[in-house]
Amino acid sequence: MFGVEGLMKKDFLSILDLSRDQAQNLLKRAAWMKENDFRSNILEGKTIVLLFEKASTRTKVSFEVSINHLGGHHVFMTPADSQLGRSEPLKDTARVLSRYVQGLVVRTYGQKNLEELARHGTIPVINALSDEYHPCQVMSDLLTIHELTPDFEMLKIAWIGDGNNMAHSWINAAARFPFKLHLAVPRGFEPGRDILKRAVDLGADIKITHEPREAVHEAHYINTDVWASMGQEEEQKTRSQAFAGFCVDEELLKEAPEEARILHCLPAHRGQEITDAVIEGSSSLVWDQAENRLHMQKAILEWIFKQVQAQ
Repeated sequence: MFGVEGLMKKDFLSILDLSRDQAQNLLKRAAWMKENDFRSNILEGKTIVLLFEKASTRTKVSFEVSINHLGGHHVFMTPADSQLGRSEPLKDTARVLSRYVQGLVVRTYGQKNLEELARHGTIPVINALSDEYHPCQVMSDLLTIHELTPDFEMLKIAWIGDGNNMAHSWINAAARFPFKLHLAVPRGFEPGRDILKRAVDLGADIKITHEPREAVHEAHYINTDVWASMGQEEEQKTRSQAFAGFCVDEELLKEAPEEARILHCLPAHRGQEITDAVIEGSSSLVWDQAENRLHMQKAILEWIFKQVQAQ
């Protein structure tokens, strides 16, 4: 589909929207942008709508600053600010906003919402989080890893916790980068079978276990997230029982290499999925992760809008 200014429209709904080469190049470009405090005018004269159904700190601010650094403007909207709160069809919203602005950054519940906006709109759509995927976060996490160990070939990355949108995006990432991914999840909280099968069919090296100690053994990076995501608050008590033993604490880290580094996308429930001592410890990379949202999102925005004119 052709989008604004006669360009081929790009959407970023999951990491699999990137080829292997594009994914690798985004890491290198974001690292260069960070090193050089990059600014540009690629979004000059363009307005991007941030359409958020879910609350946010890092995603909202990092995208707003990214758009500003690239010379653009943004409009922030929640369902209360739009007809989405009154059940206007998404296809109508997509077609109307396509007449006003040049891009959509969407934080929503259903992945199908993003797909419908992308299908009916003529402007790029970026997934800022859905219940199924969180691609901007995981690409930023990969940037954090890339800064310390740019050769992914020998890496083992461990995921401890829920088979949620973050786990799904790590699974997709394993289909684009040559690291080993071991996920330790409680029984009944495994990642989506279709998502896992697709990644394995694409060549991903993934293992699922129900034992956190097995996952962290020989892991270079250990990653976790909250046990109950937004919209799952009523399940908190049940999940706390199911996830007993899945806390990234000092005891679990005894099973990992001494040099293993810790990742958490934040916000963290300290004392549940991770202890205060670990997140504040010398192995923690969580603040670099948070900063890298800014640099990776600038690289994603540039990739989307720096296109060759359609013939």
